[in-house]
Amino acid sequence: MANRIMLNQTSYHGTGAIQEIATEAKARGFKKAFVCSDPDLIKFEVTTKVTKVLDDAGLAYAIYSDIKANPTIQNVQHGVEEFKKSEADYIVAIGGGSSMDTAKAIGIIIANPEFEDVRSLEGVAPTTQPCVPIIAVPTTAGTAAEVTINYVITDVEKKRKFVCVDPHDMPIIAVVDPDMMSSMPKGLTASTGMDALTHAIEGYTTKGAWEMTDMFHLKAIEIISKSLRGAVSNEKEGREGMALGQYIAGMGFSNVGLGIAHSMAHTLGAVYDTPHGVACAMMLPIVMEYNAECTGEKYKEIAKAMGVKGVEDMSVEEYRKAAVDAVRQLSVDVGIPTKLEALKEEDLQFLAESAHADACAPGNPKDASVEDLKELFRKLM
Repeated sequence: MANRIMLNQTSYHGTGAIQEIATEAKARGFKKAFVCSDPDLIKFEVTTKVTKVLDDAGLAYAIYSDIKANPTIQNVQHGVEEFKKSEADYIVAIGGGSSMDTAKAIGIIIANPEFEDVRSLEGVAPTTQPCVPIIAVPTTAGTAAEVTINYVITDVEKKRKFVCVDPHDMPIIAVVDPDMMSSMPKGLTASTGMDALTHAIEGYTTKGAWEMTDMFHLKAIEIISKSLRGAVSNEKEGREGMALGQYIAGMGFSNVGLGIAHSMAHTLGAVYDTPHGVACAMMLPIVMEYNAECTGEKYKEIAKAMGVKGVEDMSVEEYRKAAVDAVRQLSVDVGIPTKLEALKEEDLQFLAESAHADACAPGNPKDASVEDLKELFRKLM
């Protein structure tokens, strides 16, 4: 079997990188941008940093901001209507995973209108056309949606999130500018950073992992563990490190998948509206303990990448515990809670069944039954 790697056609990294948006738009002959960005980013003038680049270059655009933190089917369908009215020919997605996931779904449906119900995009949808060209500009250091073939949409009616995996949705250009992330509040920096760490660790241990993605994931774990505390304190080096580390994690996991920490986090987000990064952070050490016996020596490398001392002298049990403890400590240090107050015993069956059906679950290194997942959820109570 051949292993596949898919990445952006072009990516820009570093302070001031957003200036390249105009360069790329002109070089590709684009005429009008459909700018997808959430209301808060517009309110606090983060989106303005990019629209100013377009204004200065004389490039036309329309703004779409009907985007929720967990984007819904309705957000996407409204966006499709607005895109058609705008007469745009490319998308500029500015924000975290929510803006980019909405942009991907809009772009896919415009190019593949037979999927306009949105639900039919779940899993690996048989789309035939590449989505509308997307230039993705992250404002959070976590989702790596700018370099992945995945997006997640919330089905409010059925109280569930569904994962869409589609090579046709990859943004053609990623612009990873740490300045676009400088206004993130501490809580959001922490939660998106732990999402990035979850991507790296789950990608490293997933059933589909191989040498090239292992390289990405181990480097991402190292950078994130060194940078996240500083980023939460709004230190320049920490912000820059997280901007790079989360992107490198995305280069890996997009190509090999994730595991049950993500499938369980998706379910918590759909039922309780738990922020995705917070849900991932709470589940990650619990799932790592569950998976440990199926990971060979990988936890040794995780522990070393996270800066644990004396790993080479540890037994298998010791280095596995050290890796989990390092993750748990980082999460606590950046202010992530360890328990979910909203979680109720009567919800466990639905939560477990939803997580079991999630597209991320099959990649987990250890198969998990519905009953296993109920017990893992119970550890958050």
